[in-house]
Amino acid sequence: MAAVILSFPTLQGLRIFTQKLSWTKRGVRFVSGEVGRIEKVLIANRGEIACRVMRTAKKMGVRSVAVYSDADRHSMHVAMADEAYHIGPAASQQSYLSMEKVLEVAKKSGSHAVHPGYGFLSENTEFAEACKQEGIIFIGPPSSAIRDMGIKSTSKYIMSAAGVPIIGGYHGEDQSNERLQAEAAQIGYPVMIKAVRGGGGKGMRIAQSGSVFLEQLESARREARQSFNDDVMLVEKFVEDPRHVEVQVFGDMHGNVVYLFERDCSVQRRHQKIIEEAPGPDISPEVRRKLGEAAVKAAKAVNYVGAGTVEFIMDAQHNFYFMEMNTRLQVEHPVSEMITGTDLVEWQLRVAAGERLPLLQDDIILRGHSFEARIYAEDPNNDFLPGAGPLLHLSTPSSDQHTRIETGVREGDEVSAHYDPMIAKLVVWGEDRSAALKKLRYGLRQYNIVGLNTNIDFLLSLSGHPEFEAGNVTTSFIPQHYADLFPPPKTPSGETICQAALGLVLQERKHTQEFTQTSTDPFSPFGYSSGWRSNIQFNRNLTLQLGDKKVDLVVVYNKDGSFTMQVGEEVYHVTGELEVEGGASFLHCSVDGVKSRPKLVILDNTVHLFSTEGSAQVSVPVPKHLAGVSSAGAQGGAVAPMTGTIEKVMVKAGDTVAVGDPLMVMIAMKMEHTIRAPKSGVIKRVFFTEGSQANRHAPLVELEEEAEEGEGSSQ
Repeated sequence: MAAVILSFPTLQGLRIFTQKLSWTKRGVRFVSGEVGRIEKVLIANRGEIACRVMRTAKKMGVRSVAVYSDADRHSMHVAMADEAYHIGPAASQQSYLSMEKVLEVAKKSGSHAVHPGYGFLSENTEFAEACKQEGIIFIGPPSSAIRDMGIKSTSKYIMSAAGVPIIGGYHGEDQSNERLQAEAAQIGYPVMIKAVRGGGGKGMRIAQSGSVFLEQLESARREARQSFNDDVMLVEKFVEDPRHVEVQVFGDMHGNVVYLFERDCSVQRRHQKIIEEAPGPDISPEVRRKLGEAAVKAAKAVNYVGAGTVEFIMDAQHNFYFMEMNTRLQVEHPVSEMITGTDLVEWQLRVAAGERLPLLQDDIILRGHSFEARIYAEDPNNDFLPGAGPLLHLSTPSSDQHTRIETGVREGDEVSAHYDPMIAKLVVWGEDRSAALKKLRYGLRQYNIVGLNTNIDFLLSLSGHPEFEAGNVTTSFIPQHYADLFPPPKTPSGETICQAALGLVLQERKHTQEFTQTSTDPFSPFGYSSGWRSNIQFNRNLTLQLGDKKVDLVVVYNKDGSFTMQVGEEVYHVTGELEVEGGASFLHCSVDGVKSRPKLVILDNTVHLFSTEGSAQVSVPVPKHLAGVSSAGAQGGAVAPMTGTIEKVMVKAGDTVAVGDPLMVMIAMKMEHTIRAPKSGVIKRVFFTEGSQANRHAPLVELEEEAEEGEGSSQ
């Protein structure tokens, strides 16, 4: 074994490393200290994070192994991997959360290491220890660090001893309802109820007063049991209108720990982040340094190795307090990579193999500003209710050095009801916050999805809000600015209606031409849809659906190929043609001399228009005899908003309920959803029992209105 001196350029000159030269049959391999050999890595995860790890592994010449459930058999991460192994049914408890199945694949495939991604087994102490016992490298911190930081009550004691500022609260072993409620009263409402093993917003509730404490406690416990198989809770003072600021840290096996600056993740719904940015707006260099140093203290207190995130609550005076440490790679890690020019997955692989950190603290330079927007299948107008379904159309902005699309789905793929509903992360970088925000909004307008509800329009509304543009963000941002962020839906303009009608006419003409070219009589006059008539102009009546309203318009086919369209009392002159570019159709059109080029997607009976000004949907009404039962069709009770498992049934036949009373608790998309009574009445029938599976739009209960007193009696 020979020792050599190697010089590596850094941002501030040259740094010298002493490394050993390892001679193998396959050639020379550089090692430093106790370097393990990672030539094949199993990614114990799915979706975008699995794809993210695979891209870096491929760049480094490391072979990747995927695991997949029944629901993911044809998924993107399976297609990207060098090898893929089936590990069970769709339910994560029987597939991605099964330590035995994942380790069996790791051994069978000859993987040298396991990358857990985030979620699932990433912060599971037993899994990290099991990997070690099998001689497989766990790409993450030591199991002792996961244990210490994974239990929030334990981590608070460790942080306090290490001199990291904390918020007071109750972290004791007595978990009785009475003790927890008494502690909450002593702390003072509002309080935060959190699962000690929680994360990702799961098992977390805010109790504004003692009257709702027990209801919120039970809800948090149920969700914690479902997500972490542990319902131990802590209670803390809830800091109102705080900022959520977190610091990316990284440690190696040689005692080095660095921070890669902070991220602001304040804008959240259901305690889950939707827009993150780095660095935090309006944070001074002095506060930034103190945040970083406190995070390094936290990591060193548990001998941390690998990628981790130390989360802080920050008040209006920029005082900050330790909240928790996530002992894994975070969903939002790309923004830290963008401002530091690093690849944190590559760092993970190198550090797990025993190498020293590629950069020390003085080498890490903050440049520019980065945003990440999480694109979800959800309905912001319905309390951000998660959705599932096929991606019938998917087009994205182009990726480049300053724009990243982190995703695990393609057009035609299904967003499954069994897992998190995130479709993608749009990540951008700019020279400063203003430039980065402009790129984010531009990219969001180019992110076009048809097939299910998404939060894209909401993200545009949020990122364009004056207070967000000014950097005035807190965790209460959405409720504080609710009226601005959820404006009444705009009725499409006359110009938009004309564009939709033109798209329908031109699409019809295209289909007719295609049919004519394959027919036995290509010159038949019945094979034309140009609107030509001898000596007269052809007038055509169309009815379009705008939400719940119908609009009638008249389309006049002019002899020069243009159209005159009348919408109500307004008359428009319209010209245009269809263009296909990059697999997408564009409507190159002019309405009263104003030219535009919206993207056109026509699926089933709906026209979807996407432009830099926003998106619009215009439908062709479906005859009643062809229309299916709508989701609002359960006039006699409540329906399942999505496919999920009935966790708790709170009513029985004969019970009287009022509007808003809880009927059932449903688990779907890894979240708990309370189904409430849509009207007052008496429960006639309950269709599901606890533990059963309900499909989307399935009736859950039959509810009949309570007969008014004296009804039917003689006067």
